[in-house]
Amino acid sequence: MKVIIDEDKCVGAGQCVLAAEEVFDQREDDGIVVLLDALPSEKLHSSVEDAAARCPALAIEVLK
Repeated sequence: MKVIIDEDKCVGAGQCVLAAEEVFDQREDDGIVVLLDALPSEKLHSSVEDAAARCPALAIEVLK
């Protein structure tokens, strides 16, 4: 699995961090998503897919 984020689409809702804090964080100044791990381990795959589904701006792309 590879994770790609589009910072331009991100609205800073933080749902990704709630779903997969090992993979996503937010910038302090504006809340825009920060990708911590573009190639998460298999044990995190379901959390990452959940994060992508929760994103209101569709700023997270998951490639399998």
